[in-house]
Amino acid sequence: MDAEAPAQLEKNQTAVVPKQETADGGATGETAGGGEAAKAPKKVDHDADYHPPTSYLETIVHLFKGNIGPGLFAMGDAFKNGGLLVAPILTIVIAVVSIHCQHVLVSCSKKMRDLKGEAVCADYAQTVEQCFELGPPKLRGWSRTMGRLVDIFICVTQLGFCCIYFVFISTNLKQILQAYEIDMNVHLVMLLAFVPVLLSSLITNLKWLTPVSMFANLCMILGLAITLYYALKDGLPEVGERALWTNGSQLALFFGTAIFAFEGIALVMPLKNAMRKPQQFERPLGVLNVGMFLVSVMFMFAGSVGYMKWGEQVGGSLTLNLGDTILAQAVKLMVSAGVLLGYPLQFFVAIQIMWPSAKQMCGIQGRSLLGELSFRTFMVLLTLAIAEMVPALGLFISLIGALCSTALALVFPPVIELIARSEQNKGPGLWICVKNLVILVLALLGFFTGSYESLKQIIKHFGEEELH
Repeated sequence: MDAEAPAQLEKNQTAVVPKQETADGGATGETAGGGEAAKAPKKVDHDADYHPPTSYLETIVHLFKGNIGPGLFAMGDAFKNGGLLVAPILTIVIAVVSIHCQHVLVSCSKKMRDLKGEAVCADYAQTVEQCFELGPPKLRGWSRTMGRLVDIFICVTQLGFCCIYFVFISTNLKQILQAYEIDMNVHLVMLLAFVPVLLSSLITNLKWLTPVSMFANLCMILGLAITLYYALKDGLPEVGERALWTNGSQLALFFGTAIFAFEGIALVMPLKNAMRKPQQFERPLGVLNVGMFLVSVMFMFAGSVGYMKWGEQVGGSLTLNLGDTILAQAVKLMVSAGVLLGYPLQFFVAIQIMWPSAKQMCGIQGRSLLGELSFRTFMVLLTLAIAEMVPALGLFISLIGALCSTALALVFPPVIELIARSEQNKGPGLWICVKNLVILVLALLGFFTGSYESLKQIIKHFGEEELH
């Protein structure tokens, strides 16, 4: 996709770019496209109004919502698998490395933009493709393959998040119904959640999603505050009653859940490119650092308090430990609403990648709103079907985190930095090599061990369900 804005869908389409960041950090209203198109006079594009730029605050709202979801409420389960001493340390390490890798992605994208003389930064997959394309000769043949691989990982990750959102919503709603003596199968609850999820997913414009994301953020923050109030109101057990560290297999599950929580790297370039002033995104007090710092603090607090309070009984979501009081049910409903309204933002990224190819396969010319809405409906149905098959929330979160989030958050960024920083007959430098190799070793270790343990536990879970 040609990343002049996050909703730009067609690679070779000439479009007006509203005040996008240029190579010198300024702004431009020139057209973005091929060489001739870039020199052409400005033209009015019906998509320009359809995808208006976002402000600093609007972008922080989207970044916050992109990272605050089921992963936040799963941190208690993550700390259970990591231990009260080890988990906070590893969470800080994962947060710092994840944010650093997001900055690496932005930096590489800007460098590729300058080398190719383009007006705006490419998205994640195009950045990877361009790094290979302009890198050492032996790697250039892999450029298109690596770009497509990133797109596949992004789509699997984002749609995996959407499946988890379905499971999260239905699990909480089932508890609410049980509190009122309504016994309904969790699979049927998912079907009831389908209609509101679908309606929110039919919003096709990122700017129009801002009020939706804002309301979702309020629901999640208020829900977390009340959950922590429940956890703290009667005091916490002694530290000695909780495990300070765990074994290797549990640490692998911790890694998967923790890296899942930092789920926002696929949103980085779309959000930056959507800004009215994109240069504000990666500054020291820009959107990325401010937003991710606040997210990291919330993760640490939720994880440590949740595990301290409920110990080995902590649920895959902290809301599952709240009990049956009216306020507890209100919190579950509030958080479920927040997650439901976060679904379209995660869904948006995958559709942005998949819809152009789907449109081409179907022979649709130009922009077809009916076609896009039909495709979105089909994909929501697909995520519902997958969620119906794997209803184990905690294990599903850990698997998606270890399998897909690791590759996107911790594997591709160091790889493309090693390539982008390399010059002819000269490597990227000792520090860059050592730093990125350390990140890659840790990422691959978490990738394989986390995926293995998650799959093993999911198989075990299904075996226990069959026995019952």
